[in-house]
Amino acid sequence: MKFRAYLAAVLFSCIIGFSFLFVKLSLQEADPLDVLAHRFTIALFFSLPFLLFRKMKWSFRPRDLLLLILLSVLNPFFYFLTQALGLLYLPASEAGIIQALLPIFTILMASWFLKERQTGLQKLAVSVSVLGVMFIFMMNNVHFGLVKWPGIVLIMVSTLTYAGYNVLGRKAAQSFRMEDMTCFMIFSGWISFNLISAGNHIASGTVAGYFTPLANPVYLISVSYLGILASFTTFFLSNFALKHMEAYRFGIFTNLTTIISIFAGTFFLHEQLFYYHYIGALMVIIGVIGVNLLSPVERMAAGSADRRSS
Repeated sequence: MKFRAYLAAVLFSCIIGFSFLFVKLSLQEADPLDVLAHRFTIALFFSLPFLLFRKMKWSFRPRDLLLLILLSVLNPFFYFLTQALGLLYLPASEAGIIQALLPIFTILMASWFLKERQTGLQKLAVSVSVLGVMFIFMMNNVHFGLVKWPGIVLIMVSTLTYAGYNVLGRKAAQSFRMEDMTCFMIFSGWISFNLISAGNHIASGTVAGYFTPLANPVYLISVSYLGILASFTTFFLSNFALKHMEAYRFGIFTNLTTIISIFAGTFFLHEQLFYYHYIGALMVIIGVIGVNLLSPVERMAAGSADRRSS
């Protein structure tokens, strides 16, 4: 089961890594709020068979709704909203530096709220991974200016929000089924982002503009990927992984998405790679492997279990 959890985390990283290509394509045709509304509408339609045709009994009671609502407020609502608004002020390259801090925030929150403990070598591995991402972006001559502070604050909130989701998701995954958590998150995202998008169009008198991008085949393919794979599927994968591994172990995989997105851009968009991309990628991979190796305490426990079984 732990192997499946790691496989889910790797698949999560791959899907999110490639999603940046489709985000770029979709933003050429629509406003960020419309992209969010459309991707979660498609995700909702994709999740309907799980709700209608599978006779599943909800694993939560009415009194448990508060935890699921809080989880959905963190992700998808605040995470995606603050990220989309932050990218209006800040280029993706500069936002990537801030988002690289996610594993550190996750470790701090997981240690405080979940009492998860890491070895010194694991903390060093996290630092190596974070520095690998930051090294790549800093070598691209990233400069933070005063005018970009709104974007910096918004991306920081987005990063903290996702760290909070990792921690709260770890707790919720111990009590609820993955299907329940995923469908609830998709449904809440569909309601919130469509209400915001509709309100924006009504206020500006451009209601027809909500539907216009959907006539573009490239846009439709892009938001379908974002809805089906980068929303529904990744929610399921992250919830599954958080059920079977610690929050801090899962958090380090987010840095792997940055590396995948860079190499995906090279392959599909013919973006140029330099020596520092390879150095940063190697640092990230070393960090991910280092964090997820068995700690000395776990090895001792595993060895004791083997001796008892024998």
